[in-house]
Amino acid sequence: MKFRFPVVIIDEDFRSENSSGLGIRVLAKAIEEEGAEVLGVTSYGDLTSFAQQQSRASAFILSIDDEEIVEEKPEAIEQLRNFVQEIRYRNEEIPIFLHGETRTSRHIPNDVLRELHGFIHMNEDTPEFVARLIIREAKAYLDSLPPPFFKALTHYAADGSYSWHCPGHSGGVAFLKSPVGQMFHQFFGENMLRADVCNAVDELGQLLDHTGPVAASERNAARIYNCDHLYFVTNGTSTSNKIVWNSTVAPGDIVVVDRNCHKSVLHSIIMTGAIPVFLMPTRNHFGIIGPIPKSEFAWENIQKKIERNPFATDKNAKPRVLTITQSTYDGVLYNVEEIKEMLDGKIDTLHFDEAWLPHATFHDFYGDYHAIGADRPRCKESMVFSTQSTHKLLAGLSQASQILVQDAQDNHLDRDLFNEAYLMHTSTSPQYSIIASCDVAAAMMEAPGGTALVEESLKEALDFRRAMRKVDEEWGTDWWFKVWGPNDLSEDGLEERDAWMLKANERWHGFGNLAEGFNMLDPIKATIITPGLDVDGEFSSEFGIPAAIVTKYLAEHGVIVEKTGLYSFFIMFTIGITKGRWNTMVAALQQFKDDYDKNHPLWKVLPEFVQKHPRYERIGLKDLCTQIHEVYKANDVARLTTEMYLSDMVPAMKPTDAFSKMAHRKIERVAIDDLEDRVTAVLLTPYPPGIPLLIPGERFNKVIVNYLKFAREFNEKFPGFETDNHGLVKQVVDGKAEYFVDCVKQED
Repeated sequence: MKFRFPVVIIDEDFRSENSSGLGIRVLAKAIEEEGAEVLGVTSYGDLTSFAQQQSRASAFILSIDDEEIVEEKPEAIEQLRNFVQEIRYRNEEIPIFLHGETRTSRHIPNDVLRELHGFIHMNEDTPEFVARLIIREAKAYLDSLPPPFFKALTHYAADGSYSWHCPGHSGGVAFLKSPVGQMFHQFFGENMLRADVCNAVDELGQLLDHTGPVAASERNAARIYNCDHLYFVTNGTSTSNKIVWNSTVAPGDIVVVDRNCHKSVLHSIIMTGAIPVFLMPTRNHFGIIGPIPKSEFAWENIQKKIERNPFATDKNAKPRVLTITQSTYDGVLYNVEEIKEMLDGKIDTLHFDEAWLPHATFHDFYGDYHAIGADRPRCKESMVFSTQSTHKLLAGLSQASQILVQDAQDNHLDRDLFNEAYLMHTSTSPQYSIIASCDVAAAMMEAPGGTALVEESLKEALDFRRAMRKVDEEWGTDWWFKVWGPNDLSEDGLEERDAWMLKANERWHGFGNLAEGFNMLDPIKATIITPGLDVDGEFSSEFGIPAAIVTKYLAEHGVIVEKTGLYSFFIMFTIGITKGRWNTMVAALQQFKDDYDKNHPLWKVLPEFVQKHPRYERIGLKDLCTQIHEVYKANDVARLTTEMYLSDMVPAMKPTDAFSKMAHRKIERVAIDDLEDRVTAVLLTPYPPGIPLLIPGERFNKVIVNYLKFAREFNEKFPGFETDNHGLVKQVVDGKAEYFVDCVKQED
């Protein structure tokens, strides 16, 4: 399969009509006649941005003349050194050649010489010979790039074999027989469809039993991620979590779970029949979920929770698993080594849901604030699992995920037993493009490239924060958006990890008396705070700008955010974010401010939204913000939601028993007004933040019911800005929307 990676020539005489220009153009023509593409430029330009072209090049040819170095342009050697350093910062392997006169090498410093693949002396060999030399090195470099599975898949797709196996489109041929199929084929392209194969293709190996190129790629990824075992998962980290749980938890087992966990962990509790005890995180009035206090991890405290649980029959049983959300939505991290020290041997398996943290192992900034990495000490007894969404912050396709395992000194993973749980949740028809993206995403993070990518993400995130603060300072007493985080944004802030630690009772985070050194904020997660609410839950009496209106505005201007709260929204600086993107965000927020201050009508600034909801046509942007802000303030909704999540969740049944009532239809659909003290049979999950509020088997309390009443009234008053609560069933009764929850049927 032919990939486009041109040979890049940088020579100030490339277009000149002198002997030097003629010579380099003759070489370029010889390279092209050998079948390679050439890109010729006359200067380095901006060194950093041009060096990034290494990802698209197969080799670099750099021109430098020793006479210029000695006599006319002594700065040329420094420019050469800077460019080579920029290339090697990202890529240790790409061939770099120097060309010039025969005396060039003795004038080049050794720190530059050792990075080169050779010299080209234009008057000694024929252009054809030199071209073949360059192409040989470029081809060897390109052949070394694809990791095992991706290489096998590209070879298979290019092989031209007839397909008699599923899928039924047979390499895309079926789509060509239909007009709409033709559209599909043209949109996705030949390669994707030829690479969409089933597990009958022996040469690609097997995901289900981890053989062949798949196994080689998983081993390669385990090396890159510094873990003992690694498994690719094609159904997302929801499935990765379930695999980990089914490999270690059985009915009746006690498990210790972060209350701020993904719903897939709660699904795992239901599926395994486990008895959960929850560790309760902090929360501020912005609606941002904070860390679980370190005291909650104390073994004595966990034992007390087990003793109080009415369904834990053996109060002395060792919990089978601890699951912690390692990186909350907003970027709060835990010191993993302290957790391991506190709980090693007391809990069988330590599982860190790092769906939002696959990048951390590739940069020293994160230190001990991720689960598994190079030179990290092992637990003596407890095995450590990390489940990661490759697709969230790295370069995987949607649903690309992986499971990382670190063996304990006295407890090693039984791969055969683990694979039984893996088979339970893995499709027998996995999407091979997702497997390939797991493979490639890991290869991309090989040092030094992976470190450089994470470094760039961190720097872009810091530059965005500084830019937002600069705008704020220039507006003076006028309003502007804040970026949630510490006050120290000095230029050395990236190197100074202490600036990102969550220290006790600092007002910016609002999480109270936190333990020293236990929690850190990941800078690449940026939560933007809109005016109208402070961290203490106090609403502004002057004005307020609910975040839902801002993010709807941004969406209509081509800027899509990850999560929206009451007065905050969340963006991520993944390895794909660029200066252009975050500068566009700053510009779009400036435009919002201008439209808000002028109270432009919604039909003008939100035309698509108004087309769906004509009732807002005559309302101004500022007026709508004021209306929703006043409703939020009147209902004290910030404190209401905080109290709701921190309220006492009383377990009345085992989660698995309550959920099973649905299958047997032993449930009742209960209206919001009648929910207090009823036992839910389903997960109740408000969005935002998308964290389950109640799990099957728990009782509704007064605070939660009050919140649902507020949501019902708000949805009726402001259609298009509805508060989304998964688990609520909406039905129209007498022309009015009513909401219900499926609860366990009460015995007569």
